[in-house]
Amino acid sequence: MSGVDNNNYLSTENLNEDGLHRRRKDDIVLPPIDSNVNDEDVNNTVDTNARTRGEFIRSILILVLTHGIIIAYISYVTYYYISTRDTCTQDCTLTFCSSYGMLLFVFGTLYVCLFYFKILKPYMGKFIVNSIFSPISRGIKSLFKTLISKIILTVVLLLGFLAYILYETYEDFARLRALGGIALFVCIGFAISASPRNINWRPVICGALFQFILGVLFIRWPVGRNIFQCFGEKVSDFLDFGKAGAAFVYGDHIVFELGVFAFAILSIIYFFSLWVSVLYYLGAMQWFLFKLGWILQSIMGTTVCESVNAAGNIFLGQSESPLIIRPYIKHLTHSEIHAIITSGFSTVSGSVLAAYMSFGAEPSHLITASVMAAPASLFMAKLVWPETEESKTSSGNIQLEKSTDTSVLDAASNGASQAIPLILNIIANLVAFVAVVAFADGILLWITGLMGFENVDLQFILGKVFMPLSWLIGVDWKDCEAVGNVIGTKTIINEFVAFRVLGDYIERNEISPRSAAIATFAICSFANPSSIGIMIGGLSALAPERRPSITKVALRAFVAACFVTLCTASIAGLLMTDEMIEGN
Repeated sequence: MSGVDNNNYLSTENLNEDGLHRRRKDDIVLPPIDSNVNDEDVNNTVDTNARTRGEFIRSILILVLTHGIIIAYISYVTYYYISTRDTCTQDCTLTFCSSYGMLLFVFGTLYVCLFYFKILKPYMGKFIVNSIFSPISRGIKSLFKTLISKIILTVVLLLGFLAYILYETYEDFARLRALGGIALFVCIGFAISASPRNINWRPVICGALFQFILGVLFIRWPVGRNIFQCFGEKVSDFLDFGKAGAAFVYGDHIVFELGVFAFAILSIIYFFSLWVSVLYYLGAMQWFLFKLGWILQSIMGTTVCESVNAAGNIFLGQSESPLIIRPYIKHLTHSEIHAIITSGFSTVSGSVLAAYMSFGAEPSHLITASVMAAPASLFMAKLVWPETEESKTSSGNIQLEKSTDTSVLDAASNGASQAIPLILNIIANLVAFVAVVAFADGILLWITGLMGFENVDLQFILGKVFMPLSWLIGVDWKDCEAVGNVIGTKTIINEFVAFRVLGDYIERNEISPRSAAIATFAICSFANPSSIGIMIGGLSALAPERRPSITKVALRAFVAACFVTLCTASIAGLLMTDEMIEGN
């Protein structure tokens, strides 16, 4: 050691009580030798490190190769698109819905998400939140902390809303009656509320405002309308792939030529259920729904379970969506259970969209109605049954249910099999309720015929009873009886029969395209008497101890869900014009 007198250091003056040399601060001390470490342990450690380095290098090579192939493919497609754009015989305009445009959108979204979740969020997320979003959030909270500031904000929002509505309807003030319909449904919801004094107005106001903004974006705004139109077409094309499997089993004649409903349309549900099960096994479905639920929770202030379930009902059915939060159903409050049931009644599942489309329903209207119903179901649920208990679930103590499948193949097989009860249930309901309608028509025609009246059937009565309701949501008076019949059929029987009735009106050109579109929004839900039994049975199976609570809130949830779909249809009637329908 340089600069050190070794002879002096090794002298007897530097010995301690045990006869060992004292250690000085500049000495290098080696770690003690572990007598238990043998050559085999060392070799195992070396092998483990080598395997780790090998796996790391292999994963890097796979990533580089994968992204290299993707970039090379996109580059070649771009070159081919540019070189053939001037000579192509088809429409080669670059749009969001074109083949090349959709390719750029899909991979662009993929790489933006990879950049955000792999680079931006891990390394700069806290900095961005602390330096940008947190100060803005604190500023907004401090700005609207007092009661006066909240009143001012409410008045400004209300005046802005009224100004926009007057601007939208100045050429056709008749559409303003749909605004009166929304006000009427909200007032009735308040009148039947389980506890009006305990209503938390934040989810009510924010949910109603959020639903209206979604309506403006996807119904009134041309860009958003075109996006959902394109999305609806892609969904329709995706579901049509299910017909290939049906044709293999039942034959091309039954599926493509005759188009038998039970074989050509309902068989698509097997295909859709398979993909939902696979996405659920991979965790993609839970992750996506949790993100959507977080958005609803942040905007409306609802709990995690309520928000995630409402987001799930956009894509899943009333029985499937609660499975995501299955472990927590037994801990939910009455208000949370009511919100979950209301959300289930207020939307339809993606698996039955093909059936509705086969009756003539527009895919973009079905998807828009389901998206708009998610916040609306929460705001109406919190109006009809306010929260009076303390929720036991929060974002810090909840984890979404994982799949019990063991592989992708197992998930695909189970997903297809799980569609069997749903298809049989749809077939049974259609056969039974269409027969009931025919029986009721026969009885009514017999009774009224003896009195000298003709053509007084169930459609006639429902149309007359629900005519005022159709007029309130913005339907032209000449179509109110037909739309009233459709709404009444959905409310009293079910939505499948209602879509069949609507399809008959559309096929015979007995209602205008705008009225048909509003009617599509008004019946796009599971709010019918048979769904009450389905929901009670499904939730009670998941949490038997909460059956009394489930049955207690189910009827109010049914009424609330009916108001949700009517509010959605009213927004469509307020914003939708004949020119929009003709433009599509």
